Amino acid sequence: MASGPRIAVIGNAGGGKSTLARDLAEKLHLPHLELDRILWRPDWTPAPLAAYESDHGNAIASDAWIIDGLGRRESIPDRLQRDTAIILIDMPIWMHFWLAAERQIAWNRDKDTLAHPPAGATAPPPTEALFRTIFEVDREWMPEIRVLVARERQRGKRVIEICNVDQLRRGTDSPQLLMLTRPE
Repeated sequence: MASGPRIAVIGNAGGGKSTLARDLAEKLHLPHLELDRILWRPDWTPAPLAAYESDHGNAIASDAWIIDGLGRRESIPDRLQRDTAIILIDMPIWMHFWLAAERQIAWNRDKDTLAHPPAGATAPPPTEALFRTIFEVDREWMPEIRVLVARERQRGKRVIEICNVDQLRRGTDSPQLLMLTRPE
């Protein structure tokens, strides 16, 4: 049985990874995993390390998928080595703050109507912790992620970089994204 596409959607928090990945998975008929669902428990406490590692390992071992999120930092290299294509959402930090703030406001205003809450949670993440995470990921994780993605590009993987909200909002209307499942 041939392996299908394995697409990693990665970038800072609040950047639209899950929405893009979910829409792309639907359009391409691929299984989708939001890493926040295995990383976080309903009260925003982290899952035990062993549970996360097992779930992550099983997910990336599958033949075809779209996986979005950061997950645990130490799991990123394995995921990027296993994927066949990468979508890197690499926007300026203020855009992540803006998009995260919009979601927090919508979630607090319409508690029961947020269509796809992160991690399947019933309550929004604490805003201060979310914004601190965005700041720390931008400063501490993103430089390393850019290096890992560049390394995978040098190995011949397709990499699509989304650097602004207009590109993000075009989403699956972008022919470039739909081409990720076709051989080069």
